[in-house]
Amino acid sequence: MTQVRREVLGTGTLCNMSVTVDIGLLSGKTAIVTADQHEQVEALKLRAQTALGVGKGRLVDLSGGVLDECSTVLAAGIQNGDSLALHIGRLQIQSTQAAFAAVLGDGSVVAWGDADCGGDCRAVQGQLKNVQQIQASFSAFAAILGDGSIVTWGDTECGGDCSAVQDQLQNVRQVHATVAAFAALFGDGSVVTWGHAAFGGDSSAVQDQLKNVAHIQATERAFAAVLSDGSVVTWGDAQEGGDSSAVQDQLQNVQQIQASGTAFAAILGDGSVVTWGIRDFGGDSNSVQHQLQNVQLIQSTWDAFAAILGDGSVVTRVMVVVVTADQLTNVQQIQATKSGFAAILGDGSVATWGAPGFGFGGDSSAVQEQLRNVQQIQETWTSGAFAAILGDGSMVSWGETDLGGDSSAVKAQSNAQLNRLLCAQVGIYTVQRHRAELAADGNP
Repeated sequence: MTQVRREVLGTGTLCNMSVTVDIGLLSGKTAIVTADQHEQVEALKLRAQTALGVGKGRLVDLSGGVLDECSTVLAAGIQNGDSLALHIGRLQIQSTQAAFAAVLGDGSVVAWGDADCGGDCRAVQGQLKNVQQIQASFSAFAAILGDGSIVTWGDTECGGDCSAVQDQLQNVRQVHATVAAFAALFGDGSVVTWGHAAFGGDSSAVQDQLKNVAHIQATERAFAAVLSDGSVVTWGDAQEGGDSSAVQDQLQNVQQIQASGTAFAAILGDGSVVTWGIRDFGGDSNSVQHQLQNVQLIQSTWDAFAAILGDGSVVTRVMVVVVTADQLTNVQQIQATKSGFAAILGDGSVATWGAPGFGFGGDSSAVQEQLRNVQQIQETWTSGAFAAILGDGSMVSWGETDLGGDSSAVKAQSNAQLNRLLCAQVGIYTVQRHRAELAADGNP
């Protein structure tokens, strides 16, 4: 129903009108909300959030377009009786060495931690709207906006300043990062890089080859791009994967690339694997090459790779020691910390392994009896521990105690809340450190 207040000026002019619209969530829940045509869209959104009992989100029209919150209801073309959707985005969080940045449900960003490492985004806060994705280097962040442009902040030495290529950063599809550089993949398959040249920030030597790029992976100091024809282009630190010339003739029909801290592993179309980079940290797979057949997926730690074969078995190499793991059959999922692996098996149990003496979640014997009917495993941001969500919503953690392996401090929280925190990829270590902040925000 349209509510109208008219003031006749000469010929009669409509001065004020409020419209009533139907706003719904993806769950199907809806609410009727009214706003004046001269109010900003943000006011309409805030009323919708209150009426629907949800947090921050974005108003979307029937065509899928995100409405500009700074526009008036009239300018946005919202008419009486229209139907809109309120999209509540999943929390996205990324971290540098000493700071965090989170994309909230409405596409805005909050950052905290060491300002020199990206913990202060106030200088670019006004630009951080409708953010789709954030990527992090060692001490800088890069955000992709809804229009495909890029906003960066943090340490300029590590990619926090993209001004030299800013005019090129349009229609960006993905951003990837080494320790000190970023690579932007565009919708047309081209690539632009910035940041420290020695860490992959300078791609000029291979720029003419970076066409029709399908996806990119990164070690700490190098990038590898898979082209649409299945070939591979690399750049950055030669020793840590930036030079693939020794295996270039083998890199044909590449389906997937995975990266450790200092090496790359590529799955070819026939299910075989090619590796390069630092030999003792995954770059040399010669000792297990005969086992690497019908490979379906590769996961990595900082210093090793693990390959899931077509029969559900696993082939792994941890540093220079080949691990024999007869129990690794019917593997459903693998996660990795810095030096440990955890695999969910078909029966819901978990198998773990890692570099001898390095810890980092590679030994779950202390909690093995509790690891039943596991649904999901998440590694902590600190890459020192694992947390498993069980079928009943409870949680079991293990690994380095100081890096998230001991979750006893938050056991009192409800299972449902722990589930939400983990699914939002909030590391257990961070939960422990910021319990007071969480409580202050109404999350006891």
